[in-house]
Amino acid sequence: MTKQYLILTIFIILGSSLNNYRACTNLIVTKGASTDGSVMITYSADSYEMYGELYHYKAGVYPEGATIQVFEWDTGKYLGTIPQARVTYNVVGNMNEHQVAIGETTFTGRKELINPEGIIDYGSLIYITLQRATTAREAIKIMIDLVNEHGYYSSGESFSIADKNEAWIMEMIGKGPGVKGAVWVARKVPDGYISGHANQARITTFPLDDPENCIYSEDVISFARKRGYFSGSDEEFDFAAAYNPLDFGGIRYCDARVWSMFRRVNDTMDSHLPYIKGETLERMPLWIKPDEKISVHDVMQLMRDHYEGTELDMTKGVAAGPYEMPYRCSPLSFTVDGVKYFNERPISTYQTGFSFVSQARSHLPDEIGGVLWFGVDDTYMTLYSPMYSSMTELPYNYKVGLASLGEFSWDSVFWVFNAVSNFAYPRYSLIIEDIQRKQNELEGLYLTRQETIEKTAKSLLNKSRGEAIDYLTNYSIECGNNTYNTWKKFFEYVNMKYMDGVVKDEYGKPIRVGYPEEFKKLIAKVDGDKIKMKKLQPEIDMAYKTSIDNGEKCLAERDYINAKKHFEKALELKPAENYPAGKLVKIEEILASIEELHKERFITR
Repeated sequence: MTKQYLILTIFIILGSSLNNYRACTNLIVTKGASTDGSVMITYSADSYEMYGELYHYKAGVYPEGATIQVFEWDTGKYLGTIPQARVTYNVVGNMNEHQVAIGETTFTGRKELINPEGIIDYGSLIYITLQRATTAREAIKIMIDLVNEHGYYSSGESFSIADKNEAWIMEMIGKGPGVKGAVWVARKVPDGYISGHANQARITTFPLDDPENCIYSEDVISFARKRGYFSGSDEEFDFAAAYNPLDFGGIRYCDARVWSMFRRVNDTMDSHLPYIKGETLERMPLWIKPDEKISVHDVMQLMRDHYEGTELDMTKGVAAGPYEMPYRCSPLSFTVDGVKYFNERPISTYQTGFSFVSQARSHLPDEIGGVLWFGVDDTYMTLYSPMYSSMTELPYNYKVGLASLGEFSWDSVFWVFNAVSNFAYPRYSLIIEDIQRKQNELEGLYLTRQETIEKTAKSLLNKSRGEAIDYLTNYSIECGNNTYNTWKKFFEYVNMKYMDGVVKDEYGKPIRVGYPEEFKKLIAKVDGDKIKMKKLQPEIDMAYKTSIDNGEKCLAERDYINAKKHFEKALELKPAENYPAGKLVKIEEILASIEELHKERFITR
């Protein structure tokens, strides 16, 4: 066994962190990689403790000395109080009125570098920064200033940071208990390229003298040396290797999701499948150029993925069940007879609280150019509705506080979407096309109307900024209301159509679809004689009598062929009976005589 394969084997055996990943997914699309010059990032907030709702921080002006309390985003724990900015900007979800958007995925990394005394957790870092930044570069500076001044509370994070002109990937980890600040690297994604991250640090080596495209903390290398994480030259320094060393889970659960997005837009990415399978440690590139430019709708679809069409395809295998369900119950790994196994972890998953596609455009005014295409629950089953980042009010059913993970409410768009998705999971292959048709119908409507809506908003903006913002606010609320009402009605429809294990046709008539043939064969193979139908003696007697009676009737009608079939059936039911056996002998003699007579009379020699 080579050293490399030995390392990978150890990773598999010792991968105790496989079930501990906070699992989110980000895609980053630069202006030159999109069909319309949009800069886009995506984010799925995935956690079994995440309730999906749309956050809104209104713009404000504050007096000198004002403060804000910081609560950990994940738990609500109070972390401390920090000075408030004099001016803050409007924030809708993860995008502000200046078209700045931020997403994240947690890579955790070296746990000894967590600072429990820090005040700024990763979630607060995002939303405080969005209230203060006008560009992506400014957002990076604000984020660093916040953790340097107040301490970084969370573990390792990858951030997607974008504005209307450029997009960055930044990775950060703390310095340990009681130490403020963080070590970090931020790289600008080259125009015309896309990048992504999914709970595994992605920045490896980086240029040390290119501040226009790469910035980093002064001590990012020296700190790693001091802690014994790295011993080579500066040029050899690998951020991910130092602060988030690879294990099998980091590849298969995390980088595999990035690979699955990349492979759908670039034909060369299948060459990295050996890495995804743990057969090599040769990593994927940090960014790639798509074969064709991609649209907002393309990006939505990239966030809908279960590795379909690959070796990792989750619609296949025993765990997919009879209806090809591409979901697996948690935890991700399990042990049987002392051997550890795992389930795939796709982009689309049960436990998504919310997700979005942010769209920023430099050719439009900020009031119009920023759109957060927002959805709740599983990305494969969600519907992305346009929420303009300048909007000043939210759709009622999306608001914070309507419900929670512990409190169901039909008023909550999150619970409405969960009603559909959780109904759909066990009957996935039967119902998914209905869901996709409804998605395409509404998302297609919103995308088609976008140009007209924005043309009207631009005309209003020339007269009054307030009127333009009110118009976009009302339109966003209208779309949110339409999504909520349509999906609630859609749940009623699918519940009617697919109830009780049948599928109703267009006339409401139930069709007993049963199980697919391959699954029936599997059932027969596994359960065997336990479920094999049996004939009881009264049933045999009745069937025997019926066969004899039918045979006699055919004989009376000189229908020897069918008589033979009925007596054969009778003999099959009761092999020891002489009566059907005797009848069959006579029928064979008659048939043979008929054949001879036929040859004699009709076949000339």
